[in-house]
Amino acid sequence: MEQANVFLIFTERLEQAGICYMATGSVASMLYGIPRFTHDLDLVIELPSHQVSAISKAFPLDAFYAPPEEVIQVESHRPHRGHFNIIHHKTGLKADIYVHGRDPLQTWGLARKARIEQPDGNGMWVAPPEYVIIRKLEYYREGHSDKHLHDIGGMLQISGDIIDHAIIRDWVERLDLQKQWALASAPFATL
Repeated sequence: MEQANVFLIFTERLEQAGICYMATGSVASMLYGIPRFTHDLDLVIELPSHQVSAISKAFPLDAFYAPPEEVIQVESHRPHRGHFNIIHHKTGLKADIYVHGRDPLQTWGLARKARIEQPDGNGMWVAPPEYVIIRKLEYYREGHSDKHLHDIGGMLQISGDIIDHAIIRDWVERLDLQKQWALASAPFATL
């Protein structure tokens, strides 16, 4: 979790602000699979209207780029794909924030997130591996970037014993991701 520790600059502030989140994307795939370099942390958050100002307080403009509260308010009301970025000035690290709306996969993932702790007491809430795999299948379908297949292959190789394939098959069927899953799982995306 070493590289993931650098992203605590975002997750600790969300926790202090009382904002529910889960890490996903490449950071989550590294925690379940094979490490690779990234400057971005993907986070799904629950952000009711009364907590929008908590984002501005948690990420002050002298240390972070964050959009104005009006923009965050608009994004938090989107039923699907509400999104904004926060960037730490000193390090250039970026958090891609996806606001939970009515996305059933996000609802499923947030209900099953897990706390991954380090011996030093630091940790973060992380999406279940099945969620990460399904999202990466969707991203592959949208952009055809092989990094998603590679990430999935690493997860299947390293964490295959904790991944529930029945859950993956169910979501693959629901979201029509059969072609993408066939590519990603045969043989573990050519690691």
